[in-house]
Amino acid sequence: MLLIGLTGGIGSGKSTVSARLAEHGAVVIDADAIVHELQRPGEPVLAAMVERFGPAILKSDGTLRRQAVADIVFNDAAALRDLGAIVHPAVALEIERRIAEQVDGDRVVVLDVPLLVESGRDDMAGTIVVDVDPEVAIARLVEHRGFSEADARARVARQASREERVAKADLVIDNAGTVAELEAQADAAWAWTQGLPRT
Repeated sequence: MLLIGLTGGIGSGKSTVSARLAEHGAVVIDADAIVHELQRPGEPVLAAMVERFGPAILKSDGTLRRQAVADIVFNDAAALRDLGAIVHPAVALEIERRIAEQVDGDRVVVLDVPLLVESGRDDMAGTIVVDVDPEVAIARLVEHRGFSEADARARVARQASREERVAKADLVIDNAGTVAELEAQADAAWAWTQGLPRT
């Protein structure tokens, strides 16, 4: 197995790079996707969130109103800490379970984690950072993903800085250009992984 970290700020284009690496054959362990799975109806994580934040965070069908949660936690540091205490340990356990499934193989395993730098994890063979100007990321979040500008800025402000992420990178992908240019850099990143020693 070759374990590669992939990170980037919200709105950086990390998901596009992740999808491209998967097309090349990488096994992608997507932390955001795991969060969504663990927050489905019937899951203990969702039950704990409802206990902490109240039933107003649920839609009529029992699924999570993500914006309702965001509206609470991004204006309340204690609530954000509580959310992290509910979600992060469960996500970390599932990530480790999925890594363990691949450990005896020879696949490239991409650990796609928005807060990879913040986590302090350092057991990867290499770390890829998708980099973009925060103002560009904010504009993309507002235009393409329906965020309010205030929400987008709040989320960017709570992540590691652009400089902190780049300082931890073994390979930087610059997403200042087109999708085609981003995918070409992702292709080059895949080629780079092929030259790294497997554990």
